[in-house]
Amino acid sequence: MNPLHLVVLWHMHQPQYRDPATGRYVLPWTRLHALKDYWGMVRVLDEFPGVHATFNVVPSLAAQLEEYASGTFDEPWFALAFSPADRLTAEDKAELVARGFQANRENLIRRWPRYEELQERAQSAGEMAASRVFGLRDWRDLQVLSQLAWMDEEYLACDPEVRRLSEKGSDYSEADKDALRAKQLELLARVLPEYRRAQESGQIEISTTPFYHPILPLLCDTDIARVANPGTPLPHPPFRHPEDAREQLLRARVYHERLFGRPPAGLWPSEGSVSDQALAIAADLGFRWFATDEGVLGRTLNIGFGRDAAGIPSNAESLYSPLRLSFGKSEISGLFRDHYLSDLVGFVYSRMDAGAAAEDLHRRLRTITERVQIGRPLTLALILDGENAWEYYPGNGREFLRQFYRRIQNDPDIRPLTVSEALQAAGDAPSVEHIFPASWINANFDIWIGHSEDVKGWNLLREARDFYAAAMDKRARGDQPAPTDSQMGVALEALLAAEGSDWYWWFGPENSSANDAEFDAFFRKLLSEVYRALDGEAPDALAEPIKRQPVHAETLAPSAFLEVRVDGRESSYFEWMGAGLYSPDQRDSSMHGRVHLLRQVHYGFGPDYFYVRADVFEGVLPGLSDAEFRVTIRSEDELRVVVRLTAGKIAGYMVETRDYCLLGPDEMVSVACDRILEVSISRKLFRLGRRNAFSMIVALWEGGLPVDVIPAEGVLDVPLGAENFAWPIEDPIANRY
Repeated sequence: MNPLHLVVLWHMHQPQYRDPATGRYVLPWTRLHALKDYWGMVRVLDEFPGVHATFNVVPSLAAQLEEYASGTFDEPWFALAFSPADRLTAEDKAELVARGFQANRENLIRRWPRYEELQERAQSAGEMAASRVFGLRDWRDLQVLSQLAWMDEEYLACDPEVRRLSEKGSDYSEADKDALRAKQLELLARVLPEYRRAQESGQIEISTTPFYHPILPLLCDTDIARVANPGTPLPHPPFRHPEDAREQLLRARVYHERLFGRPPAGLWPSEGSVSDQALAIAADLGFRWFATDEGVLGRTLNIGFGRDAAGIPSNAESLYSPLRLSFGKSEISGLFRDHYLSDLVGFVYSRMDAGAAAEDLHRRLRTITERVQIGRPLTLALILDGENAWEYYPGNGREFLRQFYRRIQNDPDIRPLTVSEALQAAGDAPSVEHIFPASWINANFDIWIGHSEDVKGWNLLREARDFYAAAMDKRARGDQPAPTDSQMGVALEALLAAEGSDWYWWFGPENSSANDAEFDAFFRKLLSEVYRALDGEAPDALAEPIKRQPVHAETLAPSAFLEVRVDGRESSYFEWMGAGLYSPDQRDSSMHGRVHLLRQVHYGFGPDYFYVRADVFEGVLPGLSDAEFRVTIRSEDELRVVVRLTAGKIAGYMVETRDYCLLGPDEMVSVACDRILEVSISRKLFRLGRRNAFSMIVALWEGGLPVDVIPAEGVLDVPLGAENFAWPIEDPIANRY
């Protein structure tokens, strides 16, 4: 058995939300994640002194955290959340309704029944109507609960003031709001000192990223994108400024040393994006290690890492070993993220019981130590976002982390190390002369340059960069009037911020969020600031949105009652005509990497049965070896139909509630799966009371793990009543099984 050196790297990052022209924060996410994630992710390690970890702190994030810690920040959402309710204007109320529910419904909003009630009322009435019908009590409760939802689990459990407010749950006063405001200011000041304390104890290593989180290879030369994808559309002429890449890295090193007391040894290149030119600059500046994804390693070595049934990759000896690159007199070592295991943490384990998820991950690590024999310790890297995944976990993922940390701390064959510790323990590493230019997503740069919207953004950036360069040349020639040092500094800061990767993340079809329009506008505002600072006139193109507003899903309400023959086929054109439809456009998550297997769901009512149809993408069904479709209905209680499949064919099914489990309940439920999955559920199984709707989730599990779900977040609400071509709203049917 080989010992395993486990590297856990948490990447802490938010975009630059601070408007350089006004000093105002255009979005609140840095503050909210500081309260919910950044402090607690480090603090929980105190319970496990044998677990060492690496935290990557992006400098532009840390700079925002510093300003929040000072208490002198200007953030409209913070001010609005704590404004006296009787002074709210109509615009304030509309903003509160629009922003107050931007949180995970299952795990953040439903924690407080009053919060969910307010959301349901707002959704039922519509945003504009809610602004008119909410009373002072409603506004105060929404203000407080929208802030409590983003508090760390330890604060909610142990801080007396936060716990009091959480347990109160409703009927908040202005004094309660003032208390929460003061507490937030106190807690914001704890975040960065916690990192310094953990670093000094030796339990964590803190690495960095180029200052404003740019894609370094693309700053050096956008044409590099064609190496990974020859069909990638490119800006013309190219953006080619390696001096900006150096500036972003140099600023990161200087800032990191000032903030944390020592220069960073390690670099998480933004989005794991690497190239020879970018890494040569990093090595020249003194970085000793970098990390990226296994996909980059595979293309560098021209090998693959396909997994067997136990999750063991082929070519494991290469994946679980550092790699050394030399650039003249400079050298830098790389670690490569186990994509499969990291994505289980990021996208799958949130849907499992915390203990079962932690045990599954630990078991997979144990299997690797037992089966991968290379004659030296294995170095395995788990690398993922340190904040974005946790709102999808019950309890913000803390129980999962505790259970996982406890298991690996107590396992004599697994050593959880920082990156620098793991590299030292690994000894001599194999070397290569070149790295394949790519990012950690699909081993290419398509997210940031693969769409016409991306290209438009790069062209606008290049034009602003050229305008800045012309001003520099004017100063160098001594032409008058020339921009002052102050003007050049303001313009450069805006330009470097606009080089960040985050704006391009939201351009194109891959990703979308509720804040698309704001990200787009802020990017264009940064570029406009370059011109404004240098007394120039911004081009008209900067007034036009880049991002096309996406439709998250095609939804249709039922328009007829159904009569379905449950045979796993669309028996006739008319069979599902008039059914309700939920068809996601596969851009419904702000986290990239989710695999989509379910295509859409149809549903509707007959006199005695509720019908559900799940369509999968072509080729999915035959590849399902050990799978389950789970149709979950939530009303007065929870009803679940579980359909087991082997080799794409039904192997059995059952109905589960909190009270009973029926195996093969043919009289109550019919299922069939051929080209589609069809399910009919007897009305007798529903416990609806006087509810006017129930909710539904359709999920696909494989190998005991959830692999896809519709909707991806939240539930699909199914209204009742004849006007909705549904059963009438009435007392539950007495004859229940």
